[in-house]
Amino acid sequence: MDITSHIEAGLATLTLDGRLDFATSRVLEKAAADILDGGTHRILIDMAAVPYVSSAGLRAILVAAKAAQATGGGIAIHGLQPMVADVFITSGFGQIVILAETGAEARDRLLAGKAA
Repeated sequence: MDITSHIEAGLATLTLDGRLDFATSRVLEKAAADILDGGTHRILIDMAAVPYVSSAGLRAILVAAKAAQATGGGIAIHGLQPMVADVFITSGFGQIVILAETGAEARDRLLAGKAA
């Protein structure tokens, strides 16, 4: 799992590349925690290059989402591949984070404070 991050105008963008599973979920947890600890409370996650998410990966996103929400922020995810989108929808993650098709939609909803 490779993660690149960029922060601009109070919005962090994480771009994930690779499987999000038990072996890689800690990398995402740390990246999100570092962003939140640095004072940025809105995180946009681009998952277009993520072909697989395990329960450990979902947990990492849940931990980050709860931490962001506790500070008045949130998380928006976009670019989900069909199989990964099914996992998010079936597990109810659309009630926890914003799920959007495009980065622009995800950003706009996150900045507008429109919950999941």
